[in-house]
Amino acid sequence: MCGMEERPSLLAFPCDFPIKAMGRVDSGFESRALAIVRRHVPDFDPQSMRTAVSRKGNYLSITFVIPADSQEQLDAIYIELTACEDLLMVL
Repeated sequence: MCGMEERPSLLAFPCDFPIKAMGRVDSGFESRALAIVRRHVPDFDPQSMRTAVSRKGNYLSITFVIPADSQEQLDAIYIELTACEDLLMVL
């Protein structure tokens, strides 16, 4: 087995799903991450986005709560976010 076999999703779609991204405050990753999310969720409401700056002010975490339609949509968002050089981590 190659590990890429289809598995049923544990999520029931549609659902609200949180995606957390982290990067450096000064890198401009917030606008790039938002653009990526909007490409996959055109009607994303920025009001459902939460940000937090690290204690020393070097890092920023953003939580996007998106209305997810499918596992494929979530996979596509994660793939594009993890490919972004400005992002340090995506959960």
